[in-house]
Amino acid sequence: MNPIRWLKGIYRTRKASSAKRNILVAPILAGDPEDFAASLEDPTRYYLRAFQDFHNNLPVTFREHRTYFSANGRGFGEDAFHIMWWRLFKKFKPASFLEIGIYRGQVLSLIALLAKEEGVAIHTAGVSPFCPAGDSVSRYRDNLDYQQDTLANFQHFNLPVPDLLKAYSTDPEAVAFIKSRSWDMIYIDGNHDAEIVRKDWEVCSASVPVGGIIVLDDAGLTTSYKPPAFATGGHPGPSQIATEIDPARFREILQVGHNRVFQRIA
Repeated sequence: MNPIRWLKGIYRTRKASSAKRNILVAPILAGDPEDFAASLEDPTRYYLRAFQDFHNNLPVTFREHRTYFSANGRGFGEDAFHIMWWRLFKKFKPASFLEIGIYRGQVLSLIALLAKEEGVAIHTAGVSPFCPAGDSVSRYRDNLDYQQDTLANFQHFNLPVPDLLKAYSTDPEAVAFIKSRSWDMIYIDGNHDAEIVRKDWEVCSASVPVGGIIVLDDAGLTTSYKPPAFATGGHPGPSQIATEIDPARFREILQVGHNRVFQRIA
């Protein structure tokens, strides 16, 4: 192991832990978390409040879900995103949810768990190659059966088996799967290269109804968001595609860190 890289890693970890402690001991930031428009006006402040709310207001069931996926590298993401999904689910109550790029099932299982706790029916589905294929900014472990692992994680929380398609999102069968029905909410978190994100957006944006929601991951670099030491602003590809979204068809309604939420308006 490169000793300089190791030391830098230790420094980043300690800096992130210190930043988290400082935010949690500070007074709760003012503002109404249900005021999604505030997240667009000051995304940094809104994110910090979301992080505080995760630790102070999110029901324990969902905090435990995050703890489970944070352990042993089961998932990526950030604590504040669980608050985002909780608020989105309570506000829009989707009957169908599609995820592009699943990894090990953290978000997809969270949506199923939210539905279970709310006592509502939902169709959860996902498209993923379920293999260690990476992209220009991502690398994944190659000693894991990702599909079976996702199913095992659903079973851990006693959740219904999701509708999974093993394919790249640009494969013809995946495009047909996405187009096969209307989705109330879609999460795009697959390949991070701009040309692939653009194709994902094109097919997904045609597959949500007016009022439907698309969450675009890793898309915060072109906003005023300034991530704290334990967070990231996203990647160039998704951030670029976010700037290309037609405002006559989709309106941005919420930003939590590098996750940006768009609602179809036409």
